[in-house]
Amino acid sequence: MIVQTCINGARSADFHPQLPLDPKAMARDGAACVAAGAAELHVHARGPDGRESLALAAMDPTMLALRRACPGTLIGVSIGAWIENDEERTLAAIAGWGELPDYASVNLSEQAAPEVMGCLRQRGVGIEAGLASVADAERLVRLDHGNRVLRILIEISEQELAAAWAVSDGIEAVLDRAGMHRAILLHGENATVWPFVHRAARRNLSTRVGLEDGKALPDGRVASGNAALTAAAVAIFRAGR
Repeated sequence: MIVQTCINGARSADFHPQLPLDPKAMARDGAACVAAGAAELHVHARGPDGRESLALAAMDPTMLALRRACPGTLIGVSIGAWIENDEERTLAAIAGWGELPDYASVNLSEQAAPEVMGCLRQRGVGIEAGLASVADAERLVRLDHGNRVLRILIEISEQELAAAWAVSDGIEAVLDRAGMHRAILLHGENATVWPFVHRAARRNLSTRVGLEDGKALPDGRVASGNAALTAAAVAIFRAGR
């Protein structure tokens, strides 16, 4: 049961003044989040132009900076199809990485997910299987990858809370029926971030917060940055023990 911090995502610079978009900023911010209680970091590497990238020129400086700033901390990256916008470029980028992340998040809604997962396994990179719908969970079951992934990431985009609960419950039901008992990290987005943090704490599941998912604190105020969001989530987990 951990708190992971997702420090930037696909957000643009105007989302928050403290959004870290280059290796030095990510390293500085990551260290502050670890100090605030984050057990892991999830990042979207950016190229020199500030755009998301899986290329060696973006990934290596990012990973090296984070490794220096946060020794011993597990670091994951996104493999979202939109980043390279081409399956072959995505696979070639993964094959060419130098400084490897500990794990990568793969969205099961994306067509090339099986190939991407296979490529990551060849490189020895753990897989966080991203499930945003019941269909995603059913696909993971069909692919028979569920007992080999590092963990299952249940990520809910629905903003109406009853609908968000229903999707999350439906995903878990599929996994339970299939006997896929892997570690689960549960998180919402924007309006549902904190309800899902509380749900994860009550159920002894892991969760994540950070500017990728939203910038509001539990009381609705805009957070000063990722470290403040992390500290708020850690406080909820500690209070629930």
